[in-house]
Amino acid sequence: MDNLLLVSLVIFLAVFTQSLTGFGSALVAMALLPALIGIRTATPLVALVGLTIEIALLLRYHAAFRLQSVWRLIVASVVGIPLGLLVLRRVDERLALATLGCVLVGYALYALIGRPLPGMKSNAWAYGTGFVAGMLGGAYNTSGPPVVIYGDAQRWPPAEFKSNLQGFFLVTNIFVIAGHALSGNLAYPVWIGYLWVLPAIVLGILLGTWLGGRVNPAVFRKLVLLLLIVMGIRMIFWS
Repeated sequence: MDNLLLVSLVIFLAVFTQSLTGFGSALVAMALLPALIGIRTATPLVALVGLTIEIALLLRYHAAFRLQSVWRLIVASVVGIPLGLLVLRRVDERLALATLGCVLVGYALYALIGRPLPGMKSNAWAYGTGFVAGMLGGAYNTSGPPVVIYGDAQRWPPAEFKSNLQGFFLVTNIFVIAGHALSGNLAYPVWIGYLWVLPAIVLGILLGTWLGGRVNPAVFRKLVLLLLIVMGIRMIFWS
């Protein structure tokens, strides 16, 4: 019972983080859950939780969703996913993720000190970002970081930032869950765990969206950048 309560607490923190900033649930959950329930249960469970958050947040911020801002990212990521499965898995995972972590930390620190950043207004940036995100998602289930950087560089307002990210994550996560289903990973313990943590998911979404609606846009952007630093450091020291 204590273990299940700890799992619910981890899921609550993960869902709260994504509801507040638009991303980061997998970062929080996968840092803590494998030690509690094992990697084989934690990975598909986090995918199911992520899909639930994405649907809820997309519905919550649907008025701010801009399909024209993300469709190129989505199309390019769908192309990149199978290539990531075929190619990037041949590259040393620790080296690839540590390199990405350094990029995240460097970008976030550069932005935090107030230096001018490229606006990434050309459509080529969208296609390139989506393609890289798809490759990383296919290889390591980490498609988020490039898209978060892209969204920050676009200066999307908080509601649009959250909504656009959920639209992107929703599509990529469907592919992830389909992969788990075909691999037989969506076993009985995963579904039991999902049903158990549903109250924590609901509470995390409600509290995160409530607090997120009261955060100043400038403060929100700093929260996003700080979370990017945390994500980057975790990737650098990925074990």
